[in-house]
Amino acid sequence: MHFLVSRSPDISETELATIIADSSEHFINANKLVIGKFAWQKSASAFSVSKSNVDKVCKYILNQPEHHKKVSFAEEYDMFIQYYLQNLKK
Repeated sequence: MHFLVSRSPDISETELATIIADSSEHFINANKLVIGKFAWQKSASAFSVSKSNVDKVCKYILNQPEHHKKVSFAEEYDMFIQYYLQNLKK
């Protein structure tokens, strides 16, 4: 699941992710949109995006089905982590 949001600096990424996860989980279960009980995984990742890259990120999110035919989620996640770790050292 990918989503792009603009948030107040008064709320952390963790708080926002928790609100979205809890609310959507409740909605899915209350409306019986799946067989059995729905629950999100317990972990997530968040990345900051500059305003100048919002359009690029929107296109990236919209292209996910095609993108993951070429690069698995695990491969992509590893590339992100390596990229951010290298940039933290600079």
